[in-house]
Amino acid sequence: MKQDTSGSRPTPTLEMVAALAGVSRATVSRVVNDVPSVDEDIAAKVRQAILAVNYTPNRAARSLASRRPNSVTLIVPESTSKVFADPFFASVVQGVALYLADTDYTLNMVIASEAKPEKTRAFLLGGNVAGALVVSHHAGDRSWTHLSDYIPMVFAGRPLGESASYYVDVDNEAAAAGATRLLIESGRTNIATIAGPQDMPPGIDRVNGWRAAMAEAGLDDSRVEYGDFTLASGAKAMRRLLGSGKPVDGVFVANDQMAAGAYTVLQERGLRIPQDVAVVGFDDDSFATSVNPQLTTVHHPIIEMGKKMAEILVDLIEGKETARVTQIPTSLVIRESV
Repeated sequence: MKQDTSGSRPTPTLEMVAALAGVSRATVSRVVNDVPSVDEDIAAKVRQAILAVNYTPNRAARSLASRRPNSVTLIVPESTSKVFADPFFASVVQGVALYLADTDYTLNMVIASEAKPEKTRAFLLGGNVAGALVVSHHAGDRSWTHLSDYIPMVFAGRPLGESASYYVDVDNEAAAAGATRLLIESGRTNIATIAGPQDMPPGIDRVNGWRAAMAEAGLDDSRVEYGDFTLASGAKAMRRLLGSGKPVDGVFVANDQMAAGAYTVLQERGLRIPQDVAVVGFDDDSFATSVNPQLTTVHHPIIEMGKKMAEILVDLIEGKETARVTQIPTSLVIRESV
């Protein structure tokens, strides 16, 4: 039997716990690893034996024995410049880290290159991680597609082409429709939208929500320009809208960063917000409160999304039952831009 460093008493082991509880070593291991298949009465007896012998699970040994690493990876298939410019990513990381702080899992992050997707895939399939979280995914990405057949994965938002996947999302379409209705209720009739990329579910769903609200009100839905969720793309889209020759007195913008870009163009042209053009964004991030006047926007609970993604991933890794789709509610934050 293994001895402790003092040599005075044996170090508590799984075998000692099993003998005291009257169960097999495998049953003790399942209880220690929180496997849900153990009968609750038996699990309670094992926990009492663990306390009685003062057994402490050796996390490192458990990881080596199972050959399952105690780390999870956050995959971001975007450019480095975009990741560090967009507060969305920082909020997701914050939420994930908050949840993992009370677990045995550590977090690493991979900014996936779609130029060399095989590099990311080799890393994820090489036994380096217990599971993965995917954010800001596009149709056509190859770095993460179909990997959920091999490792547990959870997505931020509904993944395109991965119908059986686990994901956490908001109702982007309903939230965008609600934001557009606010513009309509304020008396705006020439309402445009600056939509996000159409190879991403939020880009698709938010423009669909705008269209639904416009159709409901019997308004023209031809004033559409597209951006890529960046500040510069919002400015360019606003210039195109103003240059189209069609009047614009309200704009729903698919994220706050593009809305801030739209602000710069409106103010360059001498247009007052909201008197001449009312603006509503989406996310409720730092861009919403850094512009003047402050931006009315959809509150997107991104930190909560990150926490929930991490919780679901840990449950999947540890063999627990969990919901395949989790939806978090949004709300409208009314500020001065409407």
